[in-house]
Amino acid sequence: MIQKGRYKHFKGNEYEIIGFAKHSETLEEMVIYKQLYGDNSLWVRPASMWEEEVEFDGKLVKRFVFLQE
Repeated sequence: MIQKGRYKHFKGNEYEIIGFAKHSETLEEMVIYKQLYGDNSLWVRPASMWEEEVEFDGKLVKRFVFLQE
């Protein structure tokens, strides 16, 4: 289960999940988050992508790693 809080992206930047929503057409679960750098803009991403692993430097790593609430 994805929880609200601060996360680190595999490329190094940090983000904070501020809420959850459903896509209006597909009902797909979405994560609403803000970047914790620059203009602190808001973003949305499918929950399935939030939890997936990606290949980075030849290794499978989590896209986002939970840091704290």
